[in-house]
Amino acid sequence: MPEDRTARREVWITGVGLLSSLGEGLEAHWNALNSGAAPVTDAETFAPYVVHPLMKVDFSTQIPKRGDQRQMEAWQRIGTYAAGLALDSAGLTKNAEILSKTDMIVSAGGGERDFDVDSAILGDLATSNNPGQLLNERLLSDLRPTLSLAQLSNLLAGNISIVHGVTGSSRTFMGEESCGVDAVRIAHARIAAGQSEVALVGGSCNAEREDTLLLNDLDGDCSKGSFQPVFSGSGRGIASGSMGAFLVLESPEHAKARGAKPLAKLSAVWSERARRANEGALEQQIRDLLAAAGTQGRTAVLSGATGADTATAAEAKVLAETGLPVRAVGNRLGHGFEAHFAAGLALATLCLSQNALFPALAGDPLEQGGNDAERIIVTGIGHWSGEGAALVEKA
Repeated sequence: MPEDRTARREVWITGVGLLSSLGEGLEAHWNALNSGAAPVTDAETFAPYVVHPLMKVDFSTQIPKRGDQRQMEAWQRIGTYAAGLALDSAGLTKNAEILSKTDMIVSAGGGERDFDVDSAILGDLATSNNPGQLLNERLLSDLRPTLSLAQLSNLLAGNISIVHGVTGSSRTFMGEESCGVDAVRIAHARIAAGQSEVALVGGSCNAEREDTLLLNDLDGDCSKGSFQPVFSGSGRGIASGSMGAFLVLESPEHAKARGAKPLAKLSAVWSERARRANEGALEQQIRDLLAAAGTQGRTAVLSGATGADTATAAEAKVLAETGLPVRAVGNRLGHGFEAHFAAGLALATLCLSQNALFPALAGDPLEQGGNDAERIIVTGIGHWSGEGAALVEKA
């Protein structure tokens, strides 16, 4: 649990970039969340799997060069676009002096596959008398060098640097939900400790991919058939969501010097890992995270629950014990893996800036209570490993 932070600086959220099935930017998301409309889902394109597809985007508004767009995969375009929205929100776009000193921490997956090549190789392996030799030959002859390069997780940070001019230090983390938590945790810790003044942190997810849907289904974790609320019970599964989410974090001194005001305050971030094989360990870890954040005053929980049975059931049990108002990010945006925690922080910042919680989702038994909050606990309980939380407060 966290050390004494009395001597540490505050960390302000001065910019938010959010792109999802609901739209782009905070205003579009607030309007969608309060409209009462059903979540935007697609149960046909990748049937039987349910996904939250990305809205239609003109990527040229944030990535003007067509050549830059062509060499990026979808997840990179989504992330680069969302990063641009965050910089716009913070008033940093084209501010070369500050961007040259802006640190960047990105949470990212491992890139996408060439489905045609994969299918052809698998088909030939099924009839080959020497599959090992065939595989080696095909990998050497069929895979483009650019395919391997395009799968590098740190290319998202590279593209953000190229397109938006963010050229301070750069770090990229992999590891599904946990890497999203740690990206924010380290950005927060560096600013709080005086090692950094301004940071761009976040990630992206392209959920509309056959390969990741297959991987999740092999683990029995995919949501199928039609949309079901996150806390609707056993067998719900993960409904993946395409999204990009980035935050600009700043020290108060740096923000004030350039005349920027905070949207919210990021007060603390915790990253943990329970021994889930031990009965009750996950529930206790979640209780510890909530206790560290504190539940005094007008506190609400913005849950990053995935829909995966074991982790979601444990979180639902503990959240029900608290009696706090609860909203689930996945009910609105789907689950964004590496980008999900940053998306939760973005929605928490949005709620605090609007002095209101968005309405509870009908049909979700845990979403209830409250219409406002002055402090929001954002949870990030991984679908199979890793637990995290953050406290966002009014500035």
